[in-house]
Amino acid sequence: MSHTVFVTGATSGFGEAIARRFALAGHRVVASGRRRNRLETLAAAMPAGLVLPLVLDVRDRDAVETAVTGLPEDFSEVDVLINNAGLALGLEPAQRADLDEWEEMVDTNIKGLMGVTRALLPGMVARGRGHVINLGSVAASWPYPGGNCYGATKAFVQQFSRNLRSDLLGTGVRVTNIEPGMAETEFSLVRFKGNADQAAAVYSGTRPLTAEDIAESVIWVTGLPAHVNINNLEIMPTDQAWGPFAVHREPQGK
Repeated sequence: MSHTVFVTGATSGFGEAIARRFALAGHRVVASGRRRNRLETLAAAMPAGLVLPLVLDVRDRDAVETAVTGLPEDFSEVDVLINNAGLALGLEPAQRADLDEWEEMVDTNIKGLMGVTRALLPGMVARGRGHVINLGSVAASWPYPGGNCYGATKAFVQQFSRNLRSDLLGTGVRVTNIEPGMAETEFSLVRFKGNADQAAAVYSGTRPLTAEDIAESVIWVTGLPAHVNINNLEIMPTDQAWGPFAVHREPQGK
């Protein structure tokens, strides 16, 4: 059975890989994002008519509502929502962090995700089927220095996903929170404002996850029987794990 899939942040990384994977499997895809040229390139590379490029900034609530209500008939009944649009900015400790960067992360990772979900959810409930997939992060559960606001936004995604499950009980609509660990996409390039050397250093000497790895996990959870719901899926590369407790010790004799 083919589905209609709405993907946010489809211009790069996880979002682009997820959109490609669904389209190549014969599903209709609304590929949304801020960079028109990348969306059009994606659509042109996929089977004709399966990818609808949609220029959209999820932070713009009015634009989200207009986009959803204005979807062409063939793409209007969305079965799967992939809330992928998000970003991390900066790695400074909280006392030196840029408040504008914090607000941008909140506006995108939290408010943008809420707005798109709220716009598409009523249709899913009315049809008695659907699947909301939120792209969270291991940072929701495992803090690290400099992850302050980013980790907090992903903790919101985790808890919001759980509460959606509670609200949607009995509706036939599924909710899954996917939490990737270290993955090499444009993530670090954005975090470090285009500094390619600094971004590359994050993955030096490791074999991180790829966008295709995450796309495959999304395909898996959506392809399970309709009565099966994967609540939370935490994924790390084998080169990543948890650290010991951090303990600060004053130098002896001080």
